Amino acid sequence: MRRLFGSTAMTVLFVSLRGNSFASAFCAPAARENMFRLRSGALFSSTTSSDTTFWRSNQDCWRPDVRDVERISFGQPAKKKGTGSRGIPHRLNEDERRSFDQARRQGFLQVTGSAWRSQRRDAPLLNTYRSLSDARGKPAIVLHKLSPTSSGEHEDKLVVDLSPLRFPDEFDAVGKEVKAMIQAEYNLESCVDDVEEGEDVEDDEGLDIEEASDEDQYETRPIYQLPPFQLEWNVSRQEGKIIGKYLAGIFETIEKSASKSKKQRGVKPGKGRRSGGYGIG
Repeated sequence: MRRLFGSTAMTVLFVSLRGNSFASAFCAPAARENMFRLRSGALFSSTTSSDTTFWRSNQDCWRPDVRDVERISFGQPAKKKGTGSRGIPHRLNEDERRSFDQARRQGFLQVTGSAWRSQRRDAPLLNTYRSLSDARGKPAIVLHKLSPTSSGEHEDKLVVDLSPLRFPDEFDAVGKEVKAMIQAEYNLESCVDDVEEGEDVEDDEGLDIEEASDEDQYETRPIYQLPPFQLEWNVSRQEGKIIGKYLAGIFETIEKSASKSKKQRGVKPGKGRRSGGYGIG
């Protein structure tokens, strides 16, 4: 009996080594499930690195420091000149802080509507997240959660801003590749054309910057003085989150080590710059 069992085991082992028919018979269901989950955006692995060869970020240009972006989000002055601006609010309130921290862990930002804050007459959360994306050299991925339609369905807007890559000559090619990938994976077409690079952007009154070509602007100017280059899709709430995770895996925007930001010392309510007032965001 022992001899028969041993012979059977050797036969099974031989068959499995000769081909993968025996193993695939048991592994096929799991593989199919993983493929389905991967397609739906639930799984991301190192294989996404093969899909990132179509984009790159300019590292030989002016960029803010991540720590400085965190400082101005608390209303503190940055160490590197140009990181913040008196006319561009970056300071976050409690709700915006939670969304900002969550975006760093998930790889994309989720906001309600346009994230406009009437007290600041701007959207500090979008400004800060775009500055963070610029500091990391990654596209800014934002899911705008809009109000339900008359039929009760949520039609949100997913936006990808490629300007933090700072390679304006490559925006068109990267944008077309991203559109093709979304079309192939989710059968979804973008809803608008890309923003033209030639849009006029107001200069910051606190910085003395001379007129320069488009390439020079992306080399030297802070991100809030550069026009966005956006790709947009109309999506349902579930589609937006799934595709947001998918794009976060492609552009490697997830910060696995990002922790909940803590209020820094010396930040007190006030009107002056040193007290964290409007002067720095």
